[in-house]
Amino acid sequence: MSRNTNVVAHLDTAYDRPLRDPLWQDLSLSDEILAIIDSAPFQQLNRIKQLGPSYLVYPGATHTRFSHSLGVFHLARRMIRALALQSECIPLSLEGVRSFLIAALCHDLGHFPFTHSFKELPLAEHETLTSEILREQPLRGLLRDELRLDPGYIAAIVDEMLPTQGDTELLFYRNLLSGALDPDKLDYLNRDAYFCGVPYGLQDIAFALRNIRPNGAQGIALHTRGVSAVENILFSKYLMYRAVYWHKTVRVATAMIKKAVHTALQSGEVRPEELYGLDDERFAARFSSHSFRPLKLIGRVYRRELYKTVVELPYDAANPRHQRLTDLDNRADAECEIARQLGDRESPPATVIIDLPEPVSFEFAIPLTDDDSEVDAAERGTVFTPQVVEDFTRTLRRLRIIVAPELREHLEDPAAALAAWL
Repeated sequence: MSRNTNVVAHLDTAYDRPLRDPLWQDLSLSDEILAIIDSAPFQQLNRIKQLGPSYLVYPGATHTRFSHSLGVFHLARRMIRALALQSECIPLSLEGVRSFLIAALCHDLGHFPFTHSFKELPLAEHETLTSEILREQPLRGLLRDELRLDPGYIAAIVDEMLPTQGDTELLFYRNLLSGALDPDKLDYLNRDAYFCGVPYGLQDIAFALRNIRPNGAQGIALHTRGVSAVENILFSKYLMYRAVYWHKTVRVATAMIKKAVHTALQSGEVRPEELYGLDDERFAARFSSHSFRPLKLIGRVYRRELYKTVVELPYDAANPRHQRLTDLDNRADAECEIARQLGDRESPPATVIIDLPEPVSFEFAIPLTDDDSEVDAAERGTVFTPQVVEDFTRTLRRLRIIVAPELREHLEDPAAALAAWL
């Protein structure tokens, strides 16, 4: 019998406020969850698209961080209940479980607009910004005074940079929220596929939850019967990156916004603090009309006046020139040189962009167990060997040189002129 019977009883009875979701159908909330949803920081998530500029390719991809966050809460509640029912689960406090569910709900409060366009930029991590929002008004007062919870504890579940003081239960929640089989991935893969109208991200949630096992402070392990659940996540993640997240048009739009913001930060026209706490609308309104020429790229994305790809090839980690381009400052220098080579001598930074996606992992990183002991993943015959993981990454990461259409029109054979650069 589980030692966490009071926690299971709470999970079964306290969440009786229904909310309809197009993906998971009926969500069950509580009064305290509704109070957080009604707060200004959470409502702002309604104005941040989950997939940024992906709607340029998939018109249905206008779902928001708001609906995603509700989905993560829903799956976190199902996951913690499945674990709490098992006798091997560590003792869970009612306060800790409530804190974990709020952390799952609020995990994206600090997220930047335009999804991953801000990745690699010299900015604070969105988890750090989330932890600050949780510890500031109005959420600090709501959590501490009305819900009788510690905002710092909830923040530490979300932000791995905060100390845990050796708290086993806190570590358990942190690893549960962020891992190979976590409620965040399970929601966004399903939700993104649903709204894009593609089949690639669909997961069998019930099957996955039936096969998770408590793993002490490390979060969860997976019964060997459930290996296909993680394989499905990794395959789905690969296909979603290939077809949606890194679609060539989405990459162009993402690169244009990243270039605009990076150039503005590099020149001092924009300070990092000006980019925190923005939603899509405020970001576009504040910077698309800015007098600094590279920031005009933001308006061009909104109007779908996208740059054109003139060179595209796989990223080669063994190529020193490719390695050099992983640094944004080196990439900016190369862009200026290419622009001058192509004849743009007036203002190079706004006309040529090199796009190189950041590394992404497909490793099978979850402990396996049978009914008696831990099992090595390789012994179970999973296809996600180191070679397969390397092949997946190599297939996805592609270098592109994209240029302004007005510059492209004056070039007879830009691909031949630029091939030597890559």
